[in-house]
Amino acid sequence: MSNAIRILGIDPGLHLTGYGAIESRGGDWAILEAGVIQTDPRLPMPQRLERLHQDLCGLLAEIKPDLAAIEQLYSHYAHPRTAILMGHARGAILLACAQAGVEIRNMPATMVKRSLTGNGHASKQQVQRAIQSFCRLPAPPEPPDVADALAIALCAARKFPPRA
Repeated sequence: MSNAIRILGIDPGLHLTGYGAIESRGGDWAILEAGVIQTDPRLPMPQRLERLHQDLCGLLAEIKPDLAAIEQLYSHYAHPRTAILMGHARGAILLACAQAGVEIRNMPATMVKRSLTGNGHASKQQVQRAIQSFCRLPAPPEPPDVADALAIALCAARKFPPRA
């Protein structure tokens, strides 16, 4: 296990943060764990961020990734509030990774989608099907945030291959 590399892909969100951990041994990638961290939208923002931070700290301690790949923040002028909320969540995630001493890579969504599907503007369903096929899963990962996180991890594995 000494030459195994672990990458944690994270799809940040304030309500649902998807995560997917993959591990490589000699070039073959396997899913270690995947899921979502969920916060209660009825709670005030500080409590939601605290919950996200605490849950991610626990996940980082359990998985012990060598690298965390996180979807880069972008904004559409039509939806600036969404970008602001995602920025809050992303800040809590970056803090947890920094506190755990995990190397961080920012991954643009279009690069991730292009890497897996060949289309930088692929739909959530296309990403889910690509992950299902690539990872030989019986069904597409649900919710889509999980597929996105696994896609982020796999793209990071291709873009930043393990050091020999």
